[in-house]
Amino acid sequence: MAIEVGMILEGKVTRIEKFGAFVQLEDSQTGMVHISEVAPTFINEISDYVQVGQEVKVKVLAINNGRISLSMKQALPKEQQRRPRPQKPARERTPRQPYQPAPPVTSPGDYEWQSSRRSAPTTFEDMMSRFKQTSEDKMSDLKRGGESRGYSRRGNGSGRK
Repeated sequence: MAIEVGMILEGKVTRIEKFGAFVQLEDSQTGMVHISEVAPTFINEISDYVQVGQEVKVKVLAINNGRISLSMKQALPKEQQRRPRPQKPARERTPRQPYQPAPPVTSPGDYEWQSSRRSAPTTFEDMMSRFKQTSEDKMSDLKRGGESRGYSRRGNGSGRK
């Protein structure tokens, strides 16, 4: 009898590795059950679930280049294939309060949008003259700082005057 995908067979475990178990099927063919296909729960040690010489029921998942992939958990009845979920303790629910919108905003409040320590210019021309003055001050500070360190603006190679 030829082995086909989807068949459920019985076999004997012949070898156990960290990654799975090898099962001897009919006609002296061997298939492998990957560790993830042994049980519906997480398995740390496969030897906790199967032993060498144990008779197991398996389902044929795939046949590739003579290699037979098997599953023990898919050979189980449907209700046993699912991972058992831990039961959560029932928690008490507090009744929900009806939605109450926030009161409407009537004014922005007494928030001070600009700092009171400096007086803001009132016209565009005042703002431009203040910007120009601070820019000139910063440029003169940069020029003074560069000259005091002895750096030249010309690239004479030495970096000194």
